Amino acid sequence: MPIELLVSKQNPDGGWPYVRGTSWTEPSVYAVLALLASGKSSAAGRGLDWLRARQLPDGGWPPGSEFDESSWVTALAALLPRERLGPEAHRRAVGWLLRTEGQETSFSYRLRQWLLGNPQLPENDFPGWPWLPGAAAWVGPTSLAILALDREYRREASAELKKRIDQGRRFLLRRMCLEGGWNHGSVRALGYESRPYPETTGMALAALRGNGGPQAPRAIDAARRFLRECRSADACNWLRLGLLAHGELPTGYVPPADLAYRTLPEISLNVLAVEAQKGRCCFWG
Repeated sequence: MPIELLVSKQNPDGGWPYVRGTSWTEPSVYAVLALLASGKSSAAGRGLDWLRARQLPDGGWPPGSEFDESSWVTALAALLPRERLGPEAHRRAVGWLLRTEGQETSFSYRLRQWLLGNPQLPENDFPGWPWLPGAAAWVGPTSLAILALDREYRREASAELKKRIDQGRRFLLRRMCLEGGWNHGSVRALGYESRPYPETTGMALAALRGNGGPQAPRAIDAARRFLRECRSADACNWLRLGLLAHGELPTGYVPPADLAYRTLPEISLNVLAVEAQKGRCCFWG
């Protein structure tokens, strides 16, 4: 059973590895979310202790214990229930997300491009989130940040949260590929139209829940096509969540029996996708 496997893979320090060995933030957050969804509060509590101890002074989280710079995994930590992570730790995580954006929308970058005579690209009109501060924004971290801020907005609405969520969603819509769906970043690369990928298409659809506008049907069609062909556990997990966000997951859908769940994030996300199919989604529930 997936939950028993997660419990058995928890490290003595309370965190989780990707497969085995050192604890990392990403698998630890996903494991805690899956355990909380399944009612395993003891193992989840030890994981939460591990995560709280690794929050940095700026409010963010590093990828792992050996790093000292906050990164995209802060969005994952901000998805944890506020009352379980701790109100102050959660408040600081949300604050980090509100302060962070891709470098291509910063004043210094825009000024440099203007001085060089380079035009401002339309897809850079709205700020997304980077993997690391000071880098360009990408679809994956932007989608996760939107999910975290939207959950906080539904708990306690504010104009600042709404503005940043709207900006992030416009970032995603500007980067939808022509054939529907999303790749990791740009809609064009080296002069060619970019092709969408299944996992990022699912993530973006989840972040656009109820806000896809006239472009949503094209993205949903791409996600359904990917789901029919899917042989990646990570992609299948996110495609299910993305289609569920728009009420478009085929009724009674079951992942292929031969789908291999090789990492702990894949196992945890599968648990969360199953719960979401039952109407209990930690990302927007």
